[in-house]
Amino acid sequence: MRSMKSILFGSATGMIVACSAQAADLPVKAKAIEYVKVCSLYGPGFYYIPGTDTCFKLGGYVRSELNVHSNGNVDVPVYGPGGAQNRFSNAYSWRSREDLSIDTRTATEYGVVRTFFDAAFTWTDGSYSGLGNGSTVYQSLGGSAAPANAGVGSVAYGTVGLYYAFIQFAGFTIGKAQSQFSAPWANYPGNAIDGLPGGGGWDPVNQFSYTADFGNGVSLSLSAQDQVAAYTGNIWNVSAASAAGNAAGAYGGNDIAGTAAPDFVAMLRVDQAWGLFQASVAAHDNHAAYYGATELTGHPDDKWGWAGQLALSIKNIPTGAGDTINMTGVYTNGATRYNFQDYASTTYAMFGGTGIAGAYQSVGLAGASDAVFVTGSGMELTRTYGVQGAYTHNWNPNWNTSLFGAWAAVRYNGTAKSYICGAFVANLALSTGIAGCNPDFNYSVVGTATRWTPVKNLTFTAELDYAMLDQKYASGSTVTLPLQSGIAKPGAVYELRNQNAVSLLLRAQRNW
Repeated sequence: MRSMKSILFGSATGMIVACSAQAADLPVKAKAIEYVKVCSLYGPGFYYIPGTDTCFKLGGYVRSELNVHSNGNVDVPVYGPGGAQNRFSNAYSWRSREDLSIDTRTATEYGVVRTFFDAAFTWTDGSYSGLGNGSTVYQSLGGSAAPANAGVGSVAYGTVGLYYAFIQFAGFTIGKAQSQFSAPWANYPGNAIDGLPGGGGWDPVNQFSYTADFGNGVSLSLSAQDQVAAYTGNIWNVSAASAAGNAAGAYGGNDIAGTAAPDFVAMLRVDQAWGLFQASVAAHDNHAAYYGATELTGHPDDKWGWAGQLALSIKNIPTGAGDTINMTGVYTNGATRYNFQDYASTTYAMFGGTGIAGAYQSVGLAGASDAVFVTGSGMELTRTYGVQGAYTHNWNPNWNTSLFGAWAAVRYNGTAKSYICGAFVANLALSTGIAGCNPDFNYSVVGTATRWTPVKNLTFTAELDYAMLDQKYASGSTVTLPLQSGIAKPGAVYELRNQNAVSLLLRAQRNW
């Protein structure tokens, strides 16, 4: 048997060798191997797409962050369960994210054609709210609610965010990109917290823009950009105001219609070795829906608002190599989101202690809008103004610290106040009546962040943020709030009072 196996194996081997020899005699055209080549035209990290003259670069980051004393990354608790300051308020919120970017560039007779894509996959803790019957429900920040008291596996889906998706060609930018109104640092002059007011925001918007480069760092951009949803604020129909809405800082029913016109933006920038100066202006159409349930009830006419911003960055100041100062100042009239950018809150309901006899607790209530109206009236535009700034000092190549702050004010005209206060007094029984009612307010944030980069592209951050709500209702005023089952606040008398909140952000991020 062993001899037979040896004969069969030897025969098979001989046949394979013979076939291989015959195949070797046939002419075979070898397939060309295309190697990925380095593209040095646009800086490090670019490679040619094989078989083309287009270069590409992959990038991104992985981030994990813990926000202590916050119900939502990355902000201080100023509304909802966070602002309630009770057992619904999270001791922490946790987020993890993977960001991916793809940058392509092709040289043409018209200049470089560029496309840029950036998206993120994010998992963020949500929070629990009450159902009014002694049970709770989990609400994820992604917008989907789990079944009551469901396990983690029922909500472990996370979210996908599309940040950038644009084409650049011959001076034009077409697609989703950061607003031309915003400063390069947007709402992050030296911070990681999302909620700073005082200037245009980071969140990219769809746009059609043209940038003229005059040389020597001087450029002018003209843009038509989508106002939904990043640059549309509240348009409050005060005739639809309710006690529940007023108790959450909303002064009416939000009555926004479909789009009628984009926002128009112009921006002049001077970019030099010493830093940057930028002046921006935006026009914003306020387009309300109907006074009542049907189109037969009529509607207010459109009213255009506007915003203006100045930004300044000073680099390499004498305190140290790479030290910077970034700051912006902004004024808006009927275009509030160019100050209270879309990552900042526009309604505030913050609870605290009280010293007034008969009051259950204190509360700070405030709301910012683009415009307000009542049935049969035209829109009254809301004015805001604000500033933000930061100083960043580099201790050495591995450590830096920033000090930052922001302040913004909301001011309603006399007619708007009469609309808001009529409903507010009626709905919440304001103790000081119309005379003590003033919906104007200031909101400010100060903080400090320290970053450690032990190796290139790996950074650990610790940031402490302190926010203050300065409401303008008469001192000693009280309101009677309805039951708010979602945050377990009883129907009771509350003192109207200024409030504050603090949060700590801990972040680890690896760029690649």
